[in-house]
Amino acid sequence: MNQDMSILHLVLNASFVVQIVMVILMAISIASWAAIVRKLTAIKRIQTLNEEFEQQFWSGTSLNDLFSAAVQNSKMAGPMERIFASGMREYQKLRERRISDTGTLLDGARRAMRASFQREMDVAEAQLSFLASVGSVSPYVGLFGTVWGIMHAFTGLASMQQVTLATVAPGIAEALVATAIGLFSAIPAVVAYNRFARDIDRIAIKLETFIEEFSNILQRSLGGTAGAGGTAGSHLSASGH
Repeated sequence: MNQDMSILHLVLNASFVVQIVMVILMAISIASWAAIVRKLTAIKRIQTLNEEFEQQFWSGTSLNDLFSAAVQNSKMAGPMERIFASGMREYQKLRERRISDTGTLLDGARRAMRASFQREMDVAEAQLSFLASVGSVSPYVGLFGTVWGIMHAFTGLASMQQVTLATVAPGIAEALVATAIGLFSAIPAVVAYNRFARDIDRIAIKLETFIEEFSNILQRSLGGTAGAGGTAGSHLSASGH
């Protein structure tokens, strides 16, 4: 009896529709776990690269040196470094055009950093919608398989003269396996989604704070010297960090 009621036996003897639902749910579960692993690795890498660049940024290195390193290391740079490079690139372009208005320079650098920030957040949030969909849809897909399996089981019982628990239990158990697989797919996806959403919110706050701090540094350097681009490193080291 134990062997007949094993999970494998129930899956193999379920109705065709229920088996299709189980296969779909297992494929979704595998895809969601793959997405979870990739996202976990990507977020950890983003956090590490941001921390490394932030340490370099506040170490007193000149902005021009940081910008040169960011351009050379663009493919391996983190979001914070790319945002910094976007702001410095736009700032230097405006300076090369002989634009001396402080507001214009700051607005241009800020707009460039905001655009880069949005691109970085789009990349960081990739696959979150997939995990949200898995978490919300999988239980209902499993429930559909369960309802269909129970309907199939009771349809088969209609032709029997005598119905006992032993004849009803296998069909219902086969159907309930679909709900179990649906929950198995949904629960990790929901937990991972909440974890990643919280981590990405923290990353976003950190990047927005950096944009404001860097904008303040540019503003002080523009107000303090005429050649801000070349001497901004001194203002950086005296910024209180």
